[in-house]
Amino acid sequence: MTDPVEPTGERSPRKRVTNYGSGRAALLDAAVRVVARGGLRKLTYRAVAEEAGVTHGLVVHHFGSRDALIEEAVDHAVRSSLKVNALGTGGGTADDFAAGLGDLVVTGPDLQAFQYELLLESRRRPELMPQLRALYEEYFETARRDLARVLSRPVDRGLSRLVFAALEGLVLHQLVFGEREVTEEALAELRSLLRSLASPASDASDSGDRTGS
Repeated sequence: MTDPVEPTGERSPRKRVTNYGSGRAALLDAAVRVVARGGLRKLTYRAVAEEAGVTHGLVVHHFGSRDALIEEAVDHAVRSSLKVNALGTGGGTADDFAAGLGDLVVTGPDLQAFQYELLLESRRRPELMPQLRALYEEYFETARRDLARVLSRPVDRGLSRLVFAALEGLVLHQLVFGEREVTEEALAELRSLLRSLASPASDASDSGDRTGS
């Protein structure tokens, strides 16, 4: 499906944004911003062209169809999300678990909003689910590995999903309400809980050392 042809005559002035560039990646970044503001239904050639400050024809040239534009925008967002997520970046201690989560929202709000829009849209468009499922499986596994390092023991799916849901909820709330300080307060509480979960193992180890001495 393609955009309708514009009628001849006067056209509304097209926004020029020269710093975004006209390459394929720049157009996909523009598509992410369009969806973040208006949802997937607002993703059209013309909306992307206006956001990127390029011609409508250039977007058509790069993608050929709206479905191709959607598919590539989703793939671009997934790859970008995997590069900038707040998991897998700490040193393996409770004190630095999910370090940078608040920064993630501040520096990339459009990418986060795009992701949530896709989650909702996937309920109506099942064809989006495979890429989203792959993205979230990567998130889930990274969260599980991080927790296993912090707790120094294997972590089951229930615990890793619980912690991930807390992190995702914090991202969503900061995205909607701001209040980064609340995110940091909640993360401090979560890290305290993780320290308490990790302490029985270390206490048992200390007890064993004392018994053997």
